[in-house]
Amino acid sequence: MKNFSRFLESTLLKATMTDQEVNQLIKDAIEEQFVGICIPPFWVKKVKRELKEEDIQVVTVIGFPFGYTDTASKVFETREAIKQGADELDLVWSQTAFHSGMNWPKTEIAQISKICHEEERILKVIIETANLNPSQIKEACLICQDAGADYVKTSTGFASRGASVEDIQLMRESLASHVGIKASGGIKTLDFALDLIKAGADRIGTSSAKGLMDEWRARFA
Repeated sequence: MKNFSRFLESTLLKATMTDQEVNQLIKDAIEEQFVGICIPPFWVKKVKRELKEEDIQVVTVIGFPFGYTDTASKVFETREAIKQGADELDLVWSQTAFHSGMNWPKTEIAQISKICHEEERILKVIIETANLNPSQIKEACLICQDAGADYVKTSTGFASRGASVEDIQLMRESLASHVGIKASGGIKTLDFALDLIKAGADRIGTSSAKGLMDEWRARFA
């Protein structure tokens, strides 16, 4: 796998993150040519400015981490993140509406998908697989696909567990080939990342991206 770095979104989503940590994230991403950097909305403008003409996507989160904000708030977040320079939006879908049996998650995703696509941005929808059984994962994937999501993402990193190979396999079986899959949450080792890619993940969101690249070089370079 010659372009392993292009599977990796280097992620830093924590309450106490500092500007020094963000600077290091940017430095590592440029050196390694990661496909993207995923940061809170507060840091989008800085990251976009520092990356300049680099072929690295600025990724941020919407409705994070629980997804239970109202749609109007998520729409505002989305528009503001795009205005600040975000290339890709990772939306936490309305878990509370889904588990209540409502059709609202599809309606909400469709609204935000329309905004993203009008601005030529990518929408990923986080379904939080830890809180879903296999049949619900399949249903969630189809809802996201039908509503126009470009990717379906496993996890926020704030649930009881993150991605699993079994989740990714089920998601790949459920989704059309044009819909990507982002695995995230608890991806700390190269073997696990490679297993997820083999199972069907197109992106790996991880706070250990630099370490994974070091491990990859030690083994393959």
